[in-house]
Amino acid sequence: MRIVSLVPHATELLFELGLGDQVVAVTHECDHPKEARALPHVTRDVLPPGLDAGQIDAAVRERTQAGEAIYALDEELLTSLEPDLVVTQELCPVCAVSYDDVVQVAERIPSCPKVVALDPKTLGETLGDIRTLAQATDSKDAGVDLVQRQAARIDRVKVAVKDAARPRVAAVEWFDPVFIAGHWTPQLVELAGGVDVLGFAGEHSEQLDWDAVAAAQPDVVLAIPCGYDLERSAQEASRFADQLAATGAKRVIAFDASTYFSRPGPRLVDGLETLAHALHPELVPEAPGRVLEVALPATRR
Repeated sequence: MRIVSLVPHATELLFELGLGDQVVAVTHECDHPKEARALPHVTRDVLPPGLDAGQIDAAVRERTQAGEAIYALDEELLTSLEPDLVVTQELCPVCAVSYDDVVQVAERIPSCPKVVALDPKTLGETLGDIRTLAQATDSKDAGVDLVQRQAARIDRVKVAVKDAARPRVAAVEWFDPVFIAGHWTPQLVELAGGVDVLGFAGEHSEQLDWDAVAAAQPDVVLAIPCGYDLERSAQEASRFADQLAATGAKRVIAFDASTYFSRPGPRLVDGLETLAHALHPELVPEAPGRVLEVALPATRR
């Protein structure tokens, strides 16, 4: 089977299922596993480089309101690859090429590829996507094994923190303007031994203001700006240190958001383990990822 992945988390999942040798192309954002980086790219970003968070938000709003795409699809290259399967998503217009555009292009390709969209909104649905993709690729045994391994790791975290004191947590998915993480993130917070005071599991991320964040009285703020790595996440939080201090939070913790929170793929469980370690290091002494504590002004209280 010849597979093209148009979503980074789908690329990760395909490799986890042992199908890496069947993936013939990916997106320009597919950076994991390292083998995926060498594959042809069938997309590109149409936004100019070097924009800060506020400029990215403004540019995305302008293009989406005008019905214009955030990413461009190389139809000529995609056609030449003669794919049997194209994996994409509909959940977020900012995260990938438009699903409708993909379907229209697929209908023009002589190989008549099947198009599968993965659109999880909850942690459970991310596990369901494993089954969906495994079935579409005749990899059911590998899918069952992966689901069992993921579920076992989730259960270990739940057991480890079940009697822990639970800090109040606000998960900030974007800083300019402020967006509070929804979808699977509130579930990760709860499973990791926290209480999400603003996000709603399965719902879209919500734009708020700093007063609303402060009113929720978080003990901990997670800096997880969508698509940013650990260092960039910490930089973004540091830019808003005064606003974060005004929330009264005792800790602001930056994560590699792109790896552990933004993408609903297999590494969400790595994110859960890393978050549980950050909140309860005495109960979860090891974690697959690093975090950075963001310094706040001493006058925050």
